[in-house]
Amino acid sequence: MNVPEPRKFEWGQRVSAVDDLFNDGSFPDWPVDALLVKAGDAGEIVQVGTHAESGTHIYLVEFRERLVVGCLEGELRSSGAGADSAAEKINSV
Repeated sequence: MNVPEPRKFEWGQRVSAVDDLFNDGSFPDWPVDALLVKAGDAGEIVQVGTHAESGTHIYLVEFRERLVVGCLEGELRSSGAGADSAAEKINSV
């Protein structure tokens, strides 16, 4: 088991997609490779988890009403007011 790095984002934080996000098969009612979220679309983190073996953080982001997409840190960037990451807030104390 790897020790996870500090999370870059936290629950309730506003984020936006770095790139277009496509269906990888996780949404069975949508065609595979369908565009789910456009680059720059804003959303809010509604849950944060960490893969136990790899230590990879996984963020569930609601981009629009009832569209919640699982994202990795590299697929997101902070947006909106108070966009500092959790790690930056901790380091500034």
